Amino acid sequence: MPKLPFTKPATTHEEQVELLQSRGMSFSDKDKACFYLQHINYYRLGAYWLPFEVDPINHTFKVGTNFETVLELYNFDRSLRLLVMDAIERIEISVRTSWTYHIGHNHGSHAHLDKKLAFNKKRFGENIGTMEKEVKRADEVFVRHAEKKYKEQLPAIWIVSEVISLGLLSKLYANLKPMQTRSEIARAYNLDEKVLGSWLHHLTHVRNTCAHHSRLWNREFIATPNKPKNKPEGLAGEFKDNSRKLYNTLVILLHFMDVISPKHKWRSKMVNLLRTPNIPLKSMDFPDDWQNRKIWQEVSA
Repeated sequence: MPKLPFTKPATTHEEQVELLQSRGMSFSDKDKACFYLQHINYYRLGAYWLPFEVDPINHTFKVGTNFETVLELYNFDRSLRLLVMDAIERIEISVRTSWTYHIGHNHGSHAHLDKKLAFNKKRFGENIGTMEKEVKRADEVFVRHAEKKYKEQLPAIWIVSEVISLGLLSKLYANLKPMQTRSEIARAYNLDEKVLGSWLHHLTHVRNTCAHHSRLWNREFIATPNKPKNKPEGLAGEFKDNSRKLYNTLVILLHFMDVISPKHKWRSKMVNLLRTPNIPLKSMDFPDDWQNRKIWQEVSA
């Protein structure tokens, strides 16, 4: 089908409200809706009212669809992103630390520059290029101090690790050749090394989604995490089979949090958020019995 030229004019906030109303959306307060549309782009909110459409061509809504429900869903998703980012931050710092410790002790202070430790030599070069850029734009005092004091391509691994991104950390782990070191890093989380690699890749995508303030609710992720097999015992049964949505991500975050912060309150905060009325959890592939599953039970101190 040939593409059409774009001819739609820009619309005012009032016109946007009238358009939504003509398609079947109701409003308890049109002025308040206009206010929110001044600060939340129409197309950003559109991702949350899309599931309420009954006609994808004419964009008409189900009977009973109202603007306030869409706004509640938007606000829920915002709170969800903040909680997910809170966990990913702690996980990223922990994995950086484990990666640094085991590589530094097994292979030396500058092992990140050793091509012999890489599976793929081309990917090694790409990763080093990315690392150099990330170190160069870092504004940490300890990075500048090392650069002034030592003659080297890049600072020691325990310095570099503090300024690299989760995405690069995931790639560096994926390309790490010594199996003993890979396994030692993964063992800190009671995981198989392949599973850890898969989870880091997946969490990079989730983290980037959150960082760009994009939707988590109802999203299908391209990078799906591997389900663990034998370890930790019983965790595989907590996963939703053949799912690309957020439920499995939350299982992963809960496992990590239980390992790295045993007395955390993250689980209870997440459960309280998920109990928000009128939030369709099935859109994130939540099973009906999710609250009764072991992974969602508070861990006794």
